Amino acid sequence: MQLDTLWQFMQVDMEADGFENRMRQSPNRQKLIKARDFLKDQQANMKKLESDVAVMQDRLEAVQDEAERLEKSLAKLSEEIEANSPANVEDAQKQAESVQKLLDTLTRYEQELQKMRKDADVKDRQQKEIRVRAAKTKQEFDQLKVEYDKEFKADTVKLQKMRAHTDEEAKKVDAGLLEKYKSIKQHCTPPMAKLVNGQCSGCFMSLPSATLLEIRNGSRIVECDNCGRILYDAGE
Repeated sequence: MQLDTLWQFMQVDMEADGFENRMRQSPNRQKLIKARDFLKDQQANMKKLESDVAVMQDRLEAVQDEAERLEKSLAKLSEEIEANSPANVEDAQKQAESVQKLLDTLTRYEQELQKMRKDADVKDRQQKEIRVRAAKTKQEFDQLKVEYDKEFKADTVKLQKMRAHTDEEAKKVDAGLLEKYKSIKQHCTPPMAKLVNGQCSGCFMSLPSATLLEIRNGSRIVECDNCGRILYDAGE
């Protein structure tokens, strides 16, 4: 009789659990989670781009300043060469080397500036694309949330009624037996299994004759040695 009552309780308990699980797996909820995660990723991407752009801007300004300084140095050197013609070939060679060194350095800076400007254009496009995608996803998210909130509200009312029914059924079960059921449920669901053809219907383990006799006599509560479920003889 005790196990009959517990079995009946398990039916409503499992039904409520199943409904709650279906609520968690609701298509609208899954879409919301996906959209939320996408928006978080886009926010992270935007922050990374903004950080990269800030670093790039600092470097751009530094290179521009250095390029301007080199241009001034080159102009000054050119003026000095024009004002003071080299006394010999060796001086002329040194002046030419100094000019070439400045030109080479200036060329490298100009190339770096050109590359940074191209990179800046790329990052600017990326930021615009992120804003467009994020705006579209946010609009979809807001629409989905309205639908999901209605769905969740209705399902929550239904679940509360099912849990209330479960609580009423629980009052009919022996407190010790109910505690054992809850303990088993923590690692094995459902916590009870029917005896079918001498086997546990939860894990299909064959049971010894002595154990089968105990179950059928109802002399004690028997748990499956393999899966731990409470074994129930439905009398079939």
